[in-house]
Formats: sequence, C-alpha cells, structure tokens
Amino acid sequence: MDVVGLGVPHLKTSGSFIGNANHNSSEFCTRTTTNGHGASITCYSTKKSQDHSTSLAPHSVSLHGLADRNGILRKSHLLEPVINRNPAGQTFCSVGTCTVGQSLVEVPSHATHEKVGVLLLNLGGPETLQDVQPFLFNLFADPDIIRLPRLFRFLQRPLAQLISLLRAPKSKEGYAAIGGGSPLRRITDEQAHALQMVLQAKKMHANVYVGMRYWHPFTEEAIHQIKKDRITKLVVLPLYPQYSISTSGSSIRLLQSIFRQDSYLSGVPVSIIKSWYRREGYIKSMADLIERELQIFSKPEEVMIFFSAHGVPISYVEEAGDPYRDQMEECISLIMEELKSRSISNDYTLAYQSRVGPVQWLKPYTDEVLVELGQKGVKSLLAVPVSFVSEHIETLEEIDMEYKELALESGIENWGRVPALGCTSSFITDLADAVIEALPSAMSMSTEKDSSLVDDTDPVRYAINLFFGSILAFLLLLSPKLISAARNYLN
Repeated sequence: MDVVGLGVPHLKTSGSFIGNANHNSSEFCTRTTTNGHGASITCYSTKKSQDHSTSLAPHSVSLHGLADRNGILRKSHLLEPVINRNPAGQTFCSVGTCTVGQSLVEVPSHATHEKVGVLLLNLGGPETLQDVQPFLFNLFADPDIIRLPRLFRFLQRPLAQLISLLRAPKSKEGYAAIGGGSPLRRITDEQAHALQMVLQAKKMHANVYVGMRYWHPFTEEAIHQIKKDRITKLVVLPLYPQYSISTSGSSIRLLQSIFRQDSYLSGVPVSIIKSWYRREGYIKSMADLIERELQIFSKPEEVMIFFSAHGVPISYVEEAGDPYRDQMEECISLIMEELKSRSISNDYTLAYQSRVGPVQWLKPYTDEVLVELGQKGVKSLLAVPVSFVSEHIETLEEIDMEYKELALESGIENWGRVPALGCTSSFITDLADAVIEALPSAMSMSTEKDSSLVDDTDPVRYAINLFFGSILAFLLLLSPKLISAARNYLN
C-alpha cells in the first residue's frame, strides 16, 4: 500500500502527502489497489482547533480508471514535490507542499492503546531583533555550551550576560540580513505537523510537540503541555543527526532533570533517539539533494562537494569524550558511499564553521579551507550544510552570504548550496519510521535530584553572584588562559 496525496479542492498527487495551503487543515490518503485495474483511496481530513488539537475524519474516494493494471496512478496525474525558493536561493517548505514518503512501517498493536507523544528538540532562534540578546544569554548560560570548572560555575550567568551584550550588535546584523529573525521555529513547526500526518498515515496517532532549548517554545513549555495532555508514552527526537553534548546532549540533560523531579513524568516511559545519522532514509535524502544540486552545474563531475558542519570546541572531543567528530566523519563517509553507488565520485572535503571565542575548535575551519581551495584552483564548489536539517542563520547568512563571498573572492567561480532537508519527502518518512521503531524501547525515568544543577532560586544569592561574578567574568574574558589553567589544575 502506498500513500498518495489528494489536493484541495482538486484531485492531484504530490509524492505521498499533500495538504492545502491552510495551516489549520490538510488532507492525506492511503491507496489500495482493486483487481489490478483501479484503486480505492481512504482519505483523512484533518482540522486544527483553537487549542491546537487535531480532529481526523475519514472518507473514501474511488479512483477507478486512474490507475494502470499494476495499480499505479498514471504519470499525468502526478506532480513533483513542490519546494519554494526565495530569490537568494534559500529553500523553505510550507505545510501545504511538504511531502512525505511512500513506505509504510507496521505499527505495534500496543501503540493504539497508548496516548503517544513525540517531542522534537531543537536549538531555537530569535524571532525578532529584540529577541537576539536574551536568546544569546540563554545560549551562553548553558553549562554545556560554556563548560566552566566546578569552582567557577557561579560565573556562568554573569559571563553569559557579558558575552551576550558584547555579541548582540553583530548578531543583530546577521539576523537583519535574513529578514529580521530566525525562521527555525516556523520550519520546525511545519516539520512537526508533517511528521504527525505521516504517523497518522502509518496508523500511529500521536501528538507531536516542539521544544526549543534557548527560545520559545522552550523545552519546559513543551513538557508542561505533554503533562497536561496526560501522555502515557513519549519518544524524544532531537533534530540533530549527529550527537554532541552541546546540542542533543544539552537538551536531553534538561529533559531528564525535569522528568526525574516530577512524580507524574518520572513514571512516563520515554525513548530517546540520541542520533540517527546512520539511518538509510537520512543518508539517501542527503544524497538526493546533493545529486539534484550537482546537475545545476555545467560540469557536475568537476564540482568539489564541500561539507560544512557546525563546530564544537576541541576540548569537548578530547577531554569530555564528545562523539560528534567521529559521528560526523562517519556520516560523510556514508553519504559519499551512497553517491558512489549512483556513479557520483566527486572530490569532497569536510570543514567546521561557527567558531566563537579564543579557544581551539574542531579543525579544519570552513573559512580557511575555502581560501585554500581557491588557491589550489578549485573553480566549482557545492556547499552542503550537513549538521542542519532546517534553514537558519548559519545556513542563510553564514554560508549563503559570508562564505559565498569569501569563496568567490578566493578564486572559486561557480558556487552552489544544498538546501537543508526541511520537509523533504523521504526525510520526514524516515523520521516517522524512527519514532515507530523507538516506541517499544521506552522506559520510565527514576525520580532523583540532579546534583549537577545549580540552585538559582535564592534571589539574594543570585544578586551577589551576579555582582561579583560580573567583575570576575570580565577579567576571565580578557584572560581566557586563566580558565584553561584553572581547568587543568582541577583535572
């Protein structure tokens, strides 16, 4: 059985799923062939109410005569998946044109008796320029982002306040360049809606929630709604293909601390998908996008495939045991193996972007490699943002603007960029399959206090720490070697 799409109001197909342009309602269908000469379709109309709940109403449609003897809809009735691009070549998706895959995975029968939830975790981003400084504060106040020795942890918030104030002006320029805010929330909401539709088509009825680490809707807000909805089983899916303590690890740590301190949540079985870069659906989806973009070049075989991944401080890998670098290198190898199976054997390289501060980050650095490639005579380059599944400032501004300009200045003549996966058909389907596969392994978390959390509930203590910490934070910022020396001493 395949999944086809029924447009509103006219019959049409779009890979596997299609909804109308209204974010509050959509329609998806399942197809069953009949006697090899026709097909019957059961369609489900969904409509969101004001409280964001989704109602589902089935109805049947006969497609007798539209299918060939193999039960396949004729090509004249098929439409290619629609991807909207803005003038700068950036890719976005909307609920009405997000497609989902055609494969179906059998859902365990016990899933129908549970009230299942799926929590998508992501970074978050400021939606307006006024949000930039508080967003940066939330980011740098995370001990998984700035890892201070235990002796200096009382400096976490004062240091974050100082850094966010110093970085806010430059960051605002970047967000202004892409329209005044991050599109990450909108795109993640669309991915969540598309995922819910695919799960329903696979006979799994689940509520899909979005929890952002550093901006609205915060992870805490999503968990509050999960508890309010009385979810009985939860699958947690970070939207980071590769695991890092600074991305998936930070969100998971927060999630665990909240669940373990709540009598209801601690009893909810939870399955956490820590990384999923090895999944065949993800690898093939990435290869599809790369293959498509290569065809835009006049000489595709001469294009250098340039994988640019978000960087992390080298100390995360060498001292804290972060598996991110190993997973990233394995991921690139798997993508290139898939491309090679399609007779695509282009040269490729991997570099890391978005470093901040005076400490050493994973190398090689994206900006330095671009200059080196230009000096070596590379003329055509296709940038691939491999650690991102949604468009945001690091793709739209850092890659599309800063790195593109640097590449052209360095002698690279032909520049291209693979869009983020967004709501790509095979990608959303694979995420749904991952959720279904993870559900049986869900286990409850025990109730216990997380000793790693700092108690900031005392306003007097916080004010004292903020005052004296701000002074020390400024000195530490001017002398980063002091942090390194202290860390080495305590280790």
